[in-house]
Amino acid sequence: MPALFNHTIIASIDRAVSAEFYRSILEADEAPNWGPFTNLTLDGGVMLQFAEPPVEIQMQHYAFLVDDQHFDRDYQRLVSAGVEHWADPQMTRPGETNTEHGGRGVYFKDPSGHALELITKPYF
Repeated sequence: MPALFNHTIIASIDRAVSAEFYRSILEADEAPNWGPFTNLTLDGGVMLQFAEPPVEIQMQHYAFLVDDQHFDRDYQRLVSAGVEHWADPQMTRPGETNTEHGGRGVYFKDPSGHALELITKPYF
């Protein structure tokens, strides 16, 4: 069997708030929670686990591939909610999306300060 990505833990200031933000943006399914984790699942069985570590949270980058219709819905959610967003990871093009790599993309931050990216075409 080839290696497949199964799950990751996303450090959160408030795991419930973070999980709800990701659930809304990614249209993810809720999953059973246990111990210190609030869980979501994505298509393909990938689980996102949100936890509140007892240390300072270091910013991470998470990129998600979505289709054009999902991107349109997500972008409207971001704009409607007043979420600051950029066309580039350097945050020099505020309020824009990009059309690099043959698709569309947008960068924004989650409630804990992690950098998120939505793209409609993979980089390769």
